[in-house]
Amino acid sequence: MFAPDELTDDGFLGGRLRVLQPRRGYRAATDPVLLAAAVPAEPGQSVLELGCGVGVASLCLAARVPGLRLAGLELQPAYAALARENAARNGVALEVVEGDLARMPAPLRASFDHVIANPPYYPAGGGTGAADPGRERAMREATPLGLWIGAGIRRLAPRGLLSLIFGADRLPDALAALDARMGSTVVLPLQARAGREAKRVILQSRKGGKGTFRLLPPFVLHEGDRHDGDRESFTPPAAQILRGGGVFPFRLI
Repeated sequence: MFAPDELTDDGFLGGRLRVLQPRRGYRAATDPVLLAAAVPAEPGQSVLELGCGVGVASLCLAARVPGLRLAGLELQPAYAALARENAARNGVALEVVEGDLARMPAPLRASFDHVIANPPYYPAGGGTGAADPGRERAMREATPLGLWIGAGIRRLAPRGLLSLIFGADRLPDALAALDARMGSTVVLPLQARAGREAKRVILQSRKGGKGTFRLLPPFVLHEGDRHDGDRESFTPPAAQILRGGGVFPFRLI
């Protein structure tokens, strides 16, 4: 577990959420906030987050949608403990279960209206590993992306929605992992700035969906063509999500 001096107390959604994170380990940034903003959950529905880390995506979703039944699965016990603490300090009912999605723990072998995930960004092998073991495990794939998606599909109720955010270079792998049970798939590219290559995407797919595949226009996060000093320079729609706790100005599915 983390000692108090190994943690930072960070604000999300313009300070509406206070989240403890490891100073040197994996630290949530914009991805889980953007993921939560894409999920069209409604009060009373159930949501499972695979690889919940310290709980940021689930907490952001709870801040926007009251009355959700939230569960999270986390492999690393220290991060699972932080997720429980963060849920308690923000007044959110989040059941966090420690375990491996490849061997789904019994308490989570149920059906959910939504399954969400921010899978590890880097594929297994190659590259320089992170110095911190927790960050390395969170950022580098040990369980193949296809198994993440397969685990999510199995946990979805009929007509349930799978929502993922990941690196754009993994999109072919993700689409290949969506089997015949899934349909109405939508991909939203995320651009740091207009005209730049999209480095991340959000993918949504519905269990039992019959719609055709759709590729949406890119969503731009920052104004201008370069970083301007210390200003965040978020576009108004991005600021409404990242600081205001809002949703995308369009519905993906």
